[in-house]
Amino acid sequence: MITHDQLFIDGAWTAPAGNEVIDVVSPSTEEVIGRVPQGTNADVDAAVAAARKSFDSGPWARMHPGERAAVIANIAKLLQGRVEEIAKMVAQEAGSPLSFALPAQAFAPTMIFDYYAQLAERYPFEEVRQGVLSPVIVRREPVGVVAAVVAWNVPLFLIAAKMAPALLAGCSVVLKPAPETPLNAFLFADVCTEAGVPAGVVNIVPAHRDVSEYLVRHPGVDKVSFTGSSAAGRTIAGICGEQLKRCSLELGGKSAAILLDDADLSLIPTLVGAGIMNNGEACVAQTRILAPRSRYDDVVEAVGAAVGALKVGDPLDMETAVGPLIAERQRARVESYIESGRSEGARVVTGGGRPAGLDKGFYVEPTVFADVDNKMRIAQEEIFGPVLAVIPYDGEEQAVAIANDSDYGLAGSVWSADSAKALDVARQIRTGTMSINHYTIDFGAPFGGYKTSGLGREFGPEGLDTFVELKSISVLPGTEIPGVTS
Repeated sequence: MITHDQLFIDGAWTAPAGNEVIDVVSPSTEEVIGRVPQGTNADVDAAVAAARKSFDSGPWARMHPGERAAVIANIAKLLQGRVEEIAKMVAQEAGSPLSFALPAQAFAPTMIFDYYAQLAERYPFEEVRQGVLSPVIVRREPVGVVAAVVAWNVPLFLIAAKMAPALLAGCSVVLKPAPETPLNAFLFADVCTEAGVPAGVVNIVPAHRDVSEYLVRHPGVDKVSFTGSSAAGRTIAGICGEQLKRCSLELGGKSAAILLDDADLSLIPTLVGAGIMNNGEACVAQTRILAPRSRYDDVVEAVGAAVGALKVGDPLDMETAVGPLIAERQRARVESYIESGRSEGARVVTGGGRPAGLDKGFYVEPTVFADVDNKMRIAQEEIFGPVLAVIPYDGEEQAVAIANDSDYGLAGSVWSADSAKALDVARQIRTGTMSINHYTIDFGAPFGGYKTSGLGREFGPEGLDTFVELKSISVLPGTEIPGVTS
């Protein structure tokens, strides 16, 4: 068992203000595998004060971006050296299968830090442009102290998505990991120290919801970056709106995978992988499969066969495709949606229960529904579990309408042998990301959602934009302008 009895504040392991702890429970064994201090409001005060001091008077925000980039590159390198350890840790904390955890939970964070380390060379932290009246220096300065609040499904990935651009911008950060998956955040603290991050720039306080809200409301915080449910995002947006505090929100999704009439059904296993990635606990999961009515039965059969062939079991087994859900409450939630699908008239093609022989752990059979109407709850609400809904359509215009008939707009995909036709359809879908004949997130391009899927973007230069403030300095014509960095 991994036990921590201190919090990471101001560059040092520090005794918590309270004496309560968070037990980390394995979703596969239901046993306690770790323990960390439960942060309190007083711990948040200490972490914000350390971040505030480091930002207002420390070296980090005043370094040349290239110097910060060198430290960020160190973080990437150190994480690369611990990829297997990280993957196994997250597999145990979150139930994420190693086959997914190795590339997505462990290696992808190193790619994110690498990307932002390299972006420093070409990002315009300071530039001169000719204004209407005179030359103008446009500066991009760090927004200040950031509260980074992350979800439990891909914890270190989300830490990297926020921390890498925030650090490159010159911000100081208070990280609030989810209470279900704090162990990887403590590993990240050790990496930051070894990489050369100055004291106070990174602070880590795991806590439950009430303390999270205290952090979001804290007057010492300049910006909130949050990943989680749309319901929690609304609360955070309201608080930030009251305070005119900057915020970015990466929220839920109910993504549509549109199979056009010429789609290659041999790609169905790839599509299923995009729909049930990370046990279905992924905001970008392609959970609505839209199939032309002329090929509907073939698509349903192929999806059902592909899902039925998935191995369910121990997340530490590389052959496992679907592991347990994060907690009993999440399993109960997913099972309630399965029952809802049945009661509304959808047909279970495969799954629909609990897998045989797995008496321990929060497992649900990967499930496929056919005869689904897009108005059903299983087609409209984010289930966050291994449940796919196959929806028929008549004509591409109706496919686009069904895909857009959602409160969410985070991701989606189009599957076709004709890339031009697929692109034309993709351009009509109101989501922040789309892929053709697969689904992926590219760290060099903006990621985020329309509608209730969030505000702002992560990744790419746009992800760094959310952690800077713009300042314009007007000078008289002919003025010599020394020290411009780009």
